[in-house]
Amino acid sequence: MSATIRHMKNFVVKTLANAGALGVAIWVLSPDITLTGESTGNQALTLILVALVFGLVNFLVKPIVKLLTLPLFILTLGLITLVVNALMLLLTSWLADLFDLSFHVEGFWTAVLGGLIISVVSWALNVVLPDGD
Repeated sequence: MSATIRHMKNFVVKTLANAGALGVAIWVLSPDITLTGESTGNQALTLILVALVFGLVNFLVKPIVKLLTLPLFILTLGLITLVVNALMLLLTSWLADLFDLSFHVEGFWTAVLGGLIISVVSWALNVVLPDGD
């Protein structure tokens, strides 16, 4: 399998894992995290689009935030990761609103719980799903 196809498959798997993890967080923390739409198909498409936004936020913004907060990572023994994940989820909610996607996270503490749920579920799905290697 060529490297391009392997990278594309890995991207699709990670996006689906993000979508699944976001779906679980929406289900567990409803009505504080919401995804609305007229039909199930519309909601599924919105969930995939939100997963893409979430993946981009984690790819582009999260490394910069982690670098800037490195002393806090050391000081808190990594617990600041919960706050960083919450901020990435809140940023995703804000960007979803800009792109007129019907996804919303209500409040910081909801984002902390949502970030924790997404991290655990995403990790589990990435273990189970094939990654193209």
